[in-house]
Amino acid sequence: MRLSQDKSLETPSLTLPELRRAIRVLSDPKRIAGAQRFFKTQKGQYGYGDKFLGLTVPQCRTLAKTYRHLPLVKTLALLHSPFHDDRLIALLILIAQYHKGNAKTQKTIYNAYLRSTQWINNWDLVDTSVYKIVGRYLLHRSHAPLLTLAQSKNLWQRRIAIVSTMTFINDKHYGTTLTIATILLNDPHDLIHKAVGWMLREVGKRDVHTLKHFLDDHAAMMPRTMLRYAIEKLTQRERLHYLHQPRTV
Repeated sequence: MRLSQDKSLETPSLTLPELRRAIRVLSDPKRIAGAQRFFKTQKGQYGYGDKFLGLTVPQCRTLAKTYRHLPLVKTLALLHSPFHDDRLIALLILIAQYHKGNAKTQKTIYNAYLRSTQWINNWDLVDTSVYKIVGRYLLHRSHAPLLTLAQSKNLWQRRIAIVSTMTFINDKHYGTTLTIATILLNDPHDLIHKAVGWMLREVGKRDVHTLKHFLDDHAAMMPRTMLRYAIEKLTQRERLHYLHQPRTV
């Protein structure tokens, strides 16, 4: 599919090679080792093989703002980089372009995002971007793509499915969040337990009765981490009630 975008988003003077050079000028070897530990890049860990340049998140945000008019095809090329920092900057640019783009541009970015999930492959990359692109695009459309992603064998696609629903939660529509949470109740990965618990907690912050109804049905079978995240904002008495229910898993 040919990539296109609003003419207003194009600034020919901003090029991908210039951005790559700007990123590498800020590279800090002292921060690389810390990032590799923090994002679990050793063999057998969820971020195995990821590479870092050692930029801070504020530095990434500043560069993304400066290069927010980078042509879309070039932004996607940056997203396909082996370096985590490049991918974060690309996602931040895509968020800005989606927000400013017309309907055609938004559809193109949404489709390109879902075709690029193999590069959106750590929790910070997902959590920073997905509800601002995928969630927003699907807000008033069918949520079926998320139900498919929730059943994926790919960890990051499952996280994309649940965290996308933050947009729906903010709009006070909780059904898809609860459906996906139910699909992921038996997920084997701790990062999914945390993400589901986080989204359930967000539901409860807006509608505690909806959260408690879900917990009444499912708390006994929820992984402990998921449950603890979900009940964090409840009263102490309510937390103890759900924590002390007989376990069914």
